[in-house]
Order: sequence, then C-alpha cells, then structure tokens
Amino acid sequence: MNEITTGRIEDDNYRILTLLSRFLNNRPDYISREEIAEITGLGVSAEYAFGVLFAAALGLDIADNPADTDLYNHYFSKMLHRLDVREYYDNPYFKNIQIPAATIGGSELKMELYKPYEAFVCNDIITTSAGRMIPQIGFFETEFRFPAVLENNRIWMTITPNEIETMKEAVAGASGNVLTYGLGMGYYAYMASEKAEVRSVTIVDSNEDVIRLFRTHILPQFGNKHKITVIQADAFEYAEQQMPGGQYDFVFTDLWHDVSDGMDMYLRMKEYEQLSPSTQFMYWIEQSILCYL
Repeated sequence: MNEITTGRIEDDNYRILTLLSRFLNNRPDYISREEIAEITGLGVSAEYAFGVLFAAALGLDIADNPADTDLYNHYFSKMLHRLDVREYYDNPYFKNIQIPAATIGGSELKMELYKPYEAFVCNDIITTSAGRMIPQIGFFETEFRFPAVLENNRIWMTITPNEIETMKEAVAGASGNVLTYGLGMGYYAYMASEKAEVRSVTIVDSNEDVIRLFRTHILPQFGNKHKITVIQADAFEYAEQQMPGGQYDFVFTDLWHDVSDGMDMYLRMKEYEQLSPSTQFMYWIEQSILCYL
C-alpha cells in the first residue's frame, strides 16, 4: 500500500470518527420511525433505510458527492447493525437482576432507554487489513430499556449492548480467582461469578456511593454472591501494592467511560502487569483504545 493510499485511509478514518462523535453527542435520536417507514415503503430494507438517513444526518451527500459516496461504501455496510431487543433481554443479568430507582449521595440508579432507531455504539472498533477503523453502530426498531448509574444527573455507567458485547471475551476468559477494577452495576462480576470455573471475584472501586448502591440493591440478587468481595480502594494503588500478592488468575480492568478518558489509565495499568507475570490481563474496549495510540 503506497503512502497516498495510506494517507487517504487515515483521512477517512479521522473524518468518519469526527462525524460520528458529533452526531452521537448531539442528536443520536435524530432518525424517526416515520422517516424509516417512508423509505421502506419503497421496497427497501430497514437497514438500508437507516443507512441512507444516517448518512444524511452525518452531513454526507452520497448521491452527488463522490468523496461522500466513497466514504459510505467503505464504512457503512460494516458499521451499522440492526439489533434485536430479545437477544439482550435474554441476557442472564437482564433476566435475573431487577434494577430499582435509588439514589445514594451523588449517584442515582435508574432505567434509561434507547428510542426506536436511536444510534449508539454497540461494540469495539474493527480495524480492516487496509487500516480502516470502522466503528460499530447499532439501533433497535423498538424501544430498549437498560440500567444506568447517573453521577450528578449525567449518565456514567450503563449496561447496554456495547457493554455486553465488549465484555464477552473477558467473561469467557475468567477463571480461578478473578480481580476486576471498576464496579459499575456489577455486570462483569455477575457474569464471571456464574461460571463454575471461577472461584472468587474481587471488585476494586473507589466510589463509595456506587458501592453502597450495589451492595444494597444489586448484590443480594446474585445467585453466587458468596464469591463476591468488594474493596473500596484506588485501583492503581491496589494494583501496585495488593495485586501482586493476591494470587489472581485473571484481571479485567474497566475504569474508563470511553476512549477519550481511557488511554492514559490503560497505559498506566498496563505497567503493573509485570508485577504479576502469571496472571492473565484484559482491558475494556482495548481494541478501540489501541486504534488511537
């Protein structure tokens, strides 16, 4: 691949990521059910209709602008996914854990929702052999309700398709004595504790309010709550001072909200791997973080 092609792909990556960030932060529910119905009435699929409307919402002119058409052709077919709410409502956490409305300090536990055809990140970025970085964007055709923790009225932690998909590998890899940095609503801890080959799950989190919400309203519902230990501590201090002597078989780190605040923490936590050479480490949305490093 020559330098001109590589440079063009890098420009395309930057452009698509910038357009998506602007859209998802400002108007993710821009596409309406009525607009989808109008286009599918012409005999096309809902996925195609969503793609055309999504391109327009990003400001792309795929009919008359060759550069926009090229961007659409290279990214959209691998980027957009129609998801089925039944698949996620059948997830063990969704089926077995009831989320009440509760507030402790500045942390609020509640249910939030995606509207029909609202766009959201649904998995880690895919990198093609040519170097194209393709974000994964999902949508539902019906409303989807999901648990969330708000910090001072801002959504901070959720259990959505993105969390479920991006934790599958770490759940599959968990065995023996597991350590996880970051509590959230205990999704990872729950899924790991359900595995017979997992003996214990130690959770390290510094947020007292989130820990109290979890212990009061969520942990009592765990089928294997006897496996769970929650420690209030700074993750990096614990990694340096306690993790090496903890004889952990598997460590999963999920301390960040997204890539923007995750890169520095990811690199810092990676440095502590050498203190536990026999331990297996995994990190939330690592593939997406590596795309930016």
